Amino acid sequence: MTVLRQLVTLLRKDLRLEWRRRARLLVVLVFGGMTLLLFSFALGPDSTVLGRASGGLLVLALLLSSTLGLAESFRVEHEDRALEGLFLLPVEPVAVFYSKAITNTLFLLVLAPVLAPAALILYSVEMDPGAVFDFALIWGLAAAGLAAPGTLYSGMTSRMRGQDVLLPLLLFPLVGPLLLASVKSLSLVILGDAMDQLDSWRNLLIAFDVIYWSIGGVLYPFVCEEGT
Repeated sequence: MTVLRQLVTLLRKDLRLEWRRRARLLVVLVFGGMTLLLFSFALGPDSTVLGRASGGLLVLALLLSSTLGLAESFRVEHEDRALEGLFLLPVEPVAVFYSKAITNTLFLLVLAPVLAPAALILYSVEMDPGAVFDFALIWGLAAAGLAAPGTLYSGMTSRMRGQDVLLPLLLFPLVGPLLLASVKSLSLVILGDAMDQLDSWRNLLIAFDVIYWSIGGVLYPFVCEEGT
């Protein structure tokens, strides 16, 4: 119960910090939109090709946008040694990790209402209105799957000068299977699921999320020990 109370308190703090730095969200949204636009230029004007690739392009836009947000997760905590102050209270490292991971997940979820309509318009895709819930669920699972390892690696690299380069180099290979499941799931939601494959890919996404969130909570205390 002590860890749970700490988690709730830290989550309030992190959400308040994100609200104060909401201009960062606007930058990430613009970056994601520009990414989708550049993808459309790269694939050309063929609406059939763009439609088939829309799920994969959306996941790539989420992945690239996430690196901007995740890199800032712990940067503010190292100002005036705020993170060390938290551990001296003392605060459990697990509570810090899950607070940051939940905040990062919510940050990535906010991208969906902007990036998804932009992709559907740019790529001339007509998604079934009844599939909106499935789309939101898959996006949430993909965001959570990126947030957990991204938070762990952000904590590992936050004290290093080359964090902006190291974070994607570490994160991208680890989340490869998650990206594959996300692309297949979103493509089935957007283009239709004639062979009822969505449940299998969605269950695979859930499994990756459970693994990433569990391992992140176990490993983060060791990251704190190495950083202090």
